Amino acid sequence: MTTIQGSISKLVDNSNAMFESLGYIGTNIANYNTKGFKAQRFETFMSPGGSVEGVVRVDHSPGDLMATQRELDVGLDGMGYIPVTDKKGETAYIRGGSFAVNSEGYIVTNSGWLVGSGIQLPANYKRIQIDTDGAVKVLESKEASFREIGKIPVVSFKNPEGLEIAEGNVVKETDESGRPELLLGHSKIKQGKIEQANFDPYTFINETLKINGSIIASSRFIRIMDDMYRQSTSLRQ
Repeated sequence: MTTIQGSISKLVDNSNAMFESLGYIGTNIANYNTKGFKAQRFETFMSPGGSVEGVVRVDHSPGDLMATQRELDVGLDGMGYIPVTDKKGETAYIRGGSFAVNSEGYIVTNSGWLVGSGIQLPANYKRIQIDTDGAVKVLESKEASFREIGKIPVVSFKNPEGLEIAEGNVVKETDESGRPELLLGHSKIKQGKIEQANFDPYTFINETLKINGSIIASSRFIRIMDDMYRQSTSLRQ
């Protein structure tokens, strides 16, 4: 491979990496209104061969909490995850959300996952109170005070970046993330609040403009190098 050919190949690789970055930026902006969404970033680095390569990184930092005053809206203050279980018994983890009550009286996510291992509300409850430690309490029609019926657990991971991003805005445990560790004595759960996406969209808009400029510059340089290669080939003939 000639020097010109090698330069063209590296420029093409660099442009492809920039397009990959644009794809993740578009995904982030499209999910700005998705509650609890975590920004994804395609970070590039220079390989020993001089080409640009990349890796997908997820920002697991908490987003701002927005007050809703809804009893079954739950957000987490700081790092941590709430375990949820699907109908097959598979466990995943979320940052909270707008919970609901299914036909059997269990607190579930919008996708139907059981919150924790299953918290069932009595049929005659009037109000729900969720304490900061996750204790779920109900006020029934014939009672004068709240009674505890279950607890929303909160866990942490040693390496959150190792978590697998799965469909439905949930994450799953991997070997890289490590095993979940149950948090005790915390005050992370906030009833009546929902976590927002954890990024400022204007940051990504500015980044898009920079990447777009880089792609245009690389494309022009590729055309120049290609013309030089064609001319040098013609001279040899």
